[in-house]
Amino acid sequence: MIDPPEIIDSQMGFTPRPLNGLVDLHTHSSASDGSFSPAELIAEAVRQGLCALALTDHDTIGGLEEAARAARKTGLRFIPGIELQIQWNHDNGENSGEFHLLGLGLYSPSPGFLKTVADLAQRRENRNLEILERMRELSIDISYDEVKTLGGGHSIGRPHFAALLVKRRIVRNIEQAFSRYLGRGKALYVPKAGLEFERAVSIIKESGGITVLAHPMSLYVSWGRLPVLIKDLKDKGLDGIEAWHPTAKASSCKRLEELGKSLNLVITAGSDFHGARRPDRKLGITAGGRKIDASFLEAIPHLGND
Repeated sequence: MIDPPEIIDSQMGFTPRPLNGLVDLHTHSSASDGSFSPAELIAEAVRQGLCALALTDHDTIGGLEEAARAARKTGLRFIPGIELQIQWNHDNGENSGEFHLLGLGLYSPSPGFLKTVADLAQRRENRNLEILERMRELSIDISYDEVKTLGGGHSIGRPHFAALLVKRRIVRNIEQAFSRYLGRGKALYVPKAGLEFERAVSIIKESGGITVLAHPMSLYVSWGRLPVLIKDLKDKGLDGIEAWHPTAKASSCKRLEELGKSLNLVITAGSDFHGARRPDRKLGITAGGRKIDASFLEAIPHLGND
């Protein structure tokens, strides 16, 4: 369990940062595929002048306690979160996109939540072993221990295999590792099993969090169909949409924000920061170079009504 800010403040005597600086509601650490450790991520957020940050690693909460401890020492408002991959087969094609769901405000992960995350970790392990076997079929002799070393003891995924391909000089950089080997449809690509949407909603809400559709443009759904789809998701428990994300054009983000507001959904914004692995993404900055201000915190549990 991670104490909410008001409990931390009363117990530890720390003064929380005023909610008048930059915030970020979508970041990653080395607990999944970021390059900064959770504590380093918090330190970088403080250096960049953020007043609040959410850690939303892929399918894991392994970095939350370390990040929370580091945040307590600085007064940074910390929002424990996660990014879950959801089953998504709307057209069964190669361009069917991806469905990611953010859970924000997970101060009390439920037993069901913890079991589901443990199951996801096992699925990830099985996927990694299949990628390793495919490497051997291509005469790329890599041991799993080598991959784990690059992961630093945290959750292993494709970026770590990509980093090892670079280290072995099989490819020049991470981008080439994905374009040649690990990207969708390539020889080392193994699809990641996602959760059913309703299950993901259930475990997030029973843990005290809210559900936010991450980077909606990644669904690869036409603008004509998107309102109906998002309305259906809302009826099934969706609380908000991440209207502002650096992979989308600013004009698209404005359109998503208008759509979300018309459906009475929470609007969030994030950088999807990964550190050195995606150096173009900066903490507290989203699409079009827009700074993420504290207005996006209004619906976050324990922060919005500060």
